[in-house]
Amino acid sequence: MSPEVTHFRDLLGEVFDLQAAAAVLSWDQNTYMPPGGAEARAFQLSTLSRLAHERFTGEAFGEALEAAEQATAGSPPESDEFCLAKRTRREYDKRRRVPAEWVAEHARLTALAHQAWQDARKRSDFASFKPHLARIVALKQEYAGFFAPYDHMYDPLLDDYEPGMKTVEVETVFRSLRPVQVELVRAIAESGRQVDDSVLHQEYAEEKQLQFGAEVIKDFGFDFERGRQDKSPHPFTTGFGIGDVRITTRFQLRFFNDCFFSTLHEAGHAMYAQGVSPTLDRTPLIDGASLGIHESQSRMWENIVGRSLPFWRHYYGRLQAIFPAQLGNVPLEQFHRAVNKVHPTLIRTEADETTYNLHVMLRFELELALILGELAVDDLPGIWNEKMREYLGITPPDDAQGVLQDIHWSGGMIGYFSTYALGNLIACQLWEKIRQDIPGVEAQIERGSFAALLGWLRETIHRHGAKFEPMVLLKRAVGSGLDAAPYIRYLHDKYGAIYAL
Repeated sequence: MSPEVTHFRDLLGEVFDLQAAAAVLSWDQNTYMPPGGAEARAFQLSTLSRLAHERFTGEAFGEALEAAEQATAGSPPESDEFCLAKRTRREYDKRRRVPAEWVAEHARLTALAHQAWQDARKRSDFASFKPHLARIVALKQEYAGFFAPYDHMYDPLLDDYEPGMKTVEVETVFRSLRPVQVELVRAIAESGRQVDDSVLHQEYAEEKQLQFGAEVIKDFGFDFERGRQDKSPHPFTTGFGIGDVRITTRFQLRFFNDCFFSTLHEAGHAMYAQGVSPTLDRTPLIDGASLGIHESQSRMWENIVGRSLPFWRHYYGRLQAIFPAQLGNVPLEQFHRAVNKVHPTLIRTEADETTYNLHVMLRFELELALILGELAVDDLPGIWNEKMREYLGITPPDDAQGVLQDIHWSGGMIGYFSTYALGNLIACQLWEKIRQDIPGVEAQIERGSFAALLGWLRETIHRHGAKFEPMVLLKRAVGSGLDAAPYIRYLHDKYGAIYAL
């Protein structure tokens, strides 16, 4: 490694350390911090975020980046050094447009908004959260303005989570997907086949739920020597380096799915983070290629693996042993149908695979309207409820089960939601390739063996971190760009069998 690249990486490491320190504080705020610490935590996060931004966008860093680019100009385009300089240049040019004062205010405001959101959701009181959200929306509109001219005002926000993707591309994907998914849901409803999921709505002790989920994700390959699991109001994954990746979950005493499938989902994110090449640690390449790629990992482990019949053929006996009173007399096939029941739900994270994307499309439409100024924050709860009736035929009884259910807007994560749906598509593209490359993968899952599957993902996706742009990485993995056809085939095959379509 040349002296120029060594110096460049040293400076990147300092920025990463500041960001990691902020991430630790954010994790603590979501898990253990007492509510009274919110104001002080907001200032702490604001200071660290500003310092990291100033360090990254300063003249000294820019000079080091330019020297590293010159030193790596002749390196192979897939080498760590070349990709690091390329990715950093993209981030440097983008962040230079954003004032440090904006970064500090955004960090402060979202830290306060997070606590306000938690309190508001407990009381189903949107009015108390509304001023925070209004200011966040205004900040995001200001942020978009830093990147004018643009094709769409939402593009800069989307680019933060899905680099290179444009709003019009997401709109095109959603326009093609929505009628297909609506028709599938209609066909299921008209099939006349009823699925009883009452077995899921019994009392499941929290400690035993946590125990079972931890056993499963350890079998998957989540490394508890480099990770941990805690409780939080909304499940999430965070990391402070390859050696420390943390997940959270939440519990419902009388609903099995919430904790268990959230645990699998977050473990999918975490195993991606734990699988990045150690050579990329303390650099921007430690992140995933995009949130869509990241969500493909979480949705794959949660749904394609975790809701499959082979998976439950292996684990159902163990679950029955943990909860004999609840499940001892429930046949495997009945339980499998229950965890895959198709029905409209109020809560996105509890949605089945056929309706989940409709939740995402709803949020995407609302975000576009908020950013464009076509929807006032005051009107958001009512429009949310109207969209729920339009998309899913149900109306939230209160704001806690409606507009206040997600953590994302309190954290300023406007632009994120569409990546969940993109992740569903990418997961199915990857799964078709996995089945080609590992012909017996379902049989391995039925034996509780996940080494080959995780190994394929490590080699094809995880180890590269953010070295490649998301669609480049996808094409390297499956030979094509984004394609909804595998996802549609997956849904029709799986739910056609369950509902005898």
